[in-house]
Amino acid sequence: MLKIALIYGTIAGVIVISVMTAGIAMSGGEGGASSQAFGYLIMLIALSLIFIGIKRHRDQNLGGVIKFGPAFGLGLAIAAVAGVFYVAGWEAYLASTDYAFINDYTDGLIEKKKAEGVTGEELQKIVENMEAMVKNYANPLYRLPITFSEIFPVGLIIALISALILRNSKAFPAR
Repeated sequence: MLKIALIYGTIAGVIVISVMTAGIAMSGGEGGASSQAFGYLIMLIALSLIFIGIKRHRDQNLGGVIKFGPAFGLGLAIAAVAGVFYVAGWEAYLASTDYAFINDYTDGLIEKKKAEGVTGEELQKIVENMEAMVKNYANPLYRLPITFSEIFPVGLIIALISALILRNSKAFPAR
């Protein structure tokens, strides 16, 4: 079971971080909400390996039958491994870009607010919030859990749905 979690989690995590960092690099850091939607779509697709990993374990190692608890546990393990690889990949990307992401991101948000016509005290408050975000993001104890929490809840939901479906041995039976 651990081998399956490591294999499928590693593949999922590497797919997600590779596609996302390539997307950021190709867009020059632009994109905002559309890049977030794209990122979560990539996570959904890559984390479908949770379903495949549980099904493979059920069909090849357990004779086509798995209970909800073990299926959910395996799904969570795959999601956790994917999350660790995602965080490690994001940290490598940040280091390779001299941690420029957060400055580019917050500068983009401030410019967007200016373009929307925000001025005065309201703009100053946004700038102060962005400066606080930059300061917090510089701390790995803040940044690492934030990064992990981007991917793990998606994996949690997929693990739950996969366990609910695959506990029924008639759902997607082995061929």
